[in-house]
Amino acid sequence: MLPILATPKYDMIVPSTGKPITYRPYVVKEEKILLIAMESNDEKAINNAVLDTIKACVESPINIDDLTRFDVEYMFVTLRSKSVGEGIKLTPKCSECDEEHNVKVDLEQVKIANLDDTVDKHIKITDDISVDIKWATMKDKDDDFAGDTETQTIINLMVNSLETIYSGEDIFAVPDVPKNEVIDFVESLNPDQFDSIVQVLSKAPYLSYDIVFDCVKCTKKNTITLNGLIDFFQ
Repeated sequence: MLPILATPKYDMIVPSTGKPITYRPYVVKEEKILLIAMESNDEKAINNAVLDTIKACVESPINIDDLTRFDVEYMFVTLRSKSVGEGIKLTPKCSECDEEHNVKVDLEQVKIANLDDTVDKHIKITDDISVDIKWATMKDKDDDFAGDTETQTIINLMVNSLETIYSGEDIFAVPDVPKNEVIDFVESLNPDQFDSIVQVLSKAPYLSYDIVFDCVKCTKKNTITLNGLIDFFQ
């Protein structure tokens, strides 16, 4: 029987929990799935491939459905840095003249923005009604996250981000409530109440990295902020 090559083990911290986990770099078997997904330019296929890769490579007990979106993004970037090198090459264009540039992103320097911010995720809607929200998970980001309009997309995001609804002495765990009732609740909010939840959701942590370069053609200084996995692997 042919030998199976051993892979090194590393530790990382899950951003949302601060707990350590052990993982191995991904190998050709996983990379093949990732490359096929990335070549498809299908965001859902890419997300599924990323989740499958994390499941295969993380050796500590973990429920991937409980991980926030920024957990998954950070974990994958960390996996990638140990698997294929700490740098990736991107080709951003100058915002002034559209000249294409070759730049290198140091994956070791990618951070989670807003992670240290203290955000109160309990929101008072009326004297009797309040809600708790949670940061979205990759499981939440499925087809029904999208909407025909920007407003509908935000409504879908809010429906998936509500964790608990309090009404007087009644407490409703949103995952146990029929989804159509949660949608009706969100659509019954007045604009100020709706905006109060949107403002909290806008403070969610996210994967971030600033690319700074001077254009070789027009000399304009460019700063481009990468947000989320798709930006990192264009």
